Amino acid sequence: MSLVSDILQRDWDLFYNDLNCDVKSKDSSSNINLIADFTEYNPLHNGHYHCMNVAKSKVGDSLFVAIVPGLFERSGRGIPYILPRELRAEIAVSLGADIVVEGPPMGIMGSGQYSLCLAKMFQALNTDYIPRGYNPVDGFDEILKRINQGHHIAPKPYKIVDKTTGEILLKDKLKEDNYVIVSFSNSLSKINFDYKNKFIFVERISEVSGTKIRQAVMDGEFSSVEDMMPSKTIDVLSNNSDKIIFNKRNETAILDNTNNLKLYDLNLFNDKLADILVNNRPFKSIDEILKCIPYGFSTHFKQRILSILENPIPKEDISLFIDNYPSIIRVIGYKNDDVFKLFKEKVGTENISVL
Repeated sequence: MSLVSDILQRDWDLFYNDLNCDVKSKDSSSNINLIADFTEYNPLHNGHYHCMNVAKSKVGDSLFVAIVPGLFERSGRGIPYILPRELRAEIAVSLGADIVVEGPPMGIMGSGQYSLCLAKMFQALNTDYIPRGYNPVDGFDEILKRINQGHHIAPKPYKIVDKTTGEILLKDKLKEDNYVIVSFSNSLSKINFDYKNKFIFVERISEVSGTKIRQAVMDGEFSSVEDMMPSKTIDVLSNNSDKIIFNKRNETAILDNTNNLKLYDLNLFNDKLADILVNNRPFKSIDEILKCIPYGFSTHFKQRILSILENPIPKEDISLFIDNYPSIIRVIGYKNDDVFKLFKEKVGTENISVL
């Protein structure tokens, strides 16, 4: 558990260091195309690899930048990643990414907060192209066409709206991967980022199951999923079993924070949730806490709340973090020094650091 505790303490320090940084921008001196993809690489499987290769084949002289969620190592589901981001970056660079940068923290933010930060990162990188995997379903082609026309497409309850024309494009909910595309383009519109003709939509390949891959990781047996991942991913997983952090939490910190902190000001907390936990203290186990947390708007709500209890950041600090994001563009991995130099020229900011 010391590995998890060490990672979380380091990332806590990085988070608060970022709050106090002044952004120092300068004009970009590069005409090279920058392809930026956001993905968790949890772990990097054949679907990710396919999307990367398709994007690189469509854009000639370019840098491929992978934006990998970083701080606190918690996924959008609020669950610890399989591998720390340094190892996820190592796999990505070995398979073709030129640069891997740290994206915003997923598991401790609401989806809207995360999506807004992500949009601001794409803007800060001077992104030229955005590859995105999608699942083909009836009616979605028209939504993708409108997005690449630069229309402001927004998700609403049980419908997708073209805010540029006022039309309702779909009267239904979208599945997760497709919803992410619409939500992200909506965030890009909110910050006035021009994404016309910048998306490269790649149809997702079949026969890749994240559930099966995660189970193979837990079992330490990859023969059943070796056709779903590049051999490099399997090699890194096999050779770093001591660094697998999937489902590992700082349980001591969670219990201590839940039992002793004022909970009302924490991100994603409201008075009702805080009251329930405060009124049922003290807790003796994580299971007791999970049973006490009510079901939220998301199937992953309980795990996200657990991650916030593990990393108790107040709402006002999250708001400041979002306002200043990205105050630092933190590079987790890169191909070579020449590529790193091209990246710095393209991005045009002095606030680049290497993790």
